[in-house]
Amino acid sequence: MLADPAFWALVGLVAFFGVIVYLKVPGVVSSSLDKRAEAIRSELDQARKLREEAEALLADYKRRAAEAEGEATAIVDQAKREADALTVEAKRRMEEYVASRTRLAEQKIAQAEVQAVQEVRALSADVAVAAAEKLLAVRVKGEAAATLIDKAIGDVKAKLH
Repeated sequence: MLADPAFWALVGLVAFFGVIVYLKVPGVVSSSLDKRAEAIRSELDQARKLREEAEALLADYKRRAAEAEGEATAIVDQAKREADALTVEAKRRMEEYVASRTRLAEQKIAQAEVQAVQEVRALSADVAVAAAEKLLAVRVKGEAAATLIDKAIGDVKAKLH
């Protein structure tokens, strides 16, 4: 038996296990594994927290993006309403301007017509006076003619003006 290699292998194995137990290797290995398991558990918790934070940030960014899009839409709608209002106002002002210019032109035309009628009346009065003067000068002679001509000229001027 002392010469048997299996016996010495068994003695070596028992000694090896004895040294391992004496040095408390199973406890050290167990505590090392426990520490490693705790570290892994801690890393998993930390990763879960980071994922939750990332999901919260993503949700916040999505909410902000939706709000920004809503605000942009509201701004565009407001700008369209303002542009429409400005267009309507500009059209109204242009129509008022054209109407004002038309009234002004019509007034100027009416004034020109009145002035032309007055000029024609004045000219016709002058022509009538001159014609009456020539007729009376030919038909009536002397002092009576001069008095009659002056009176007729005064009457014609008073009636025509």
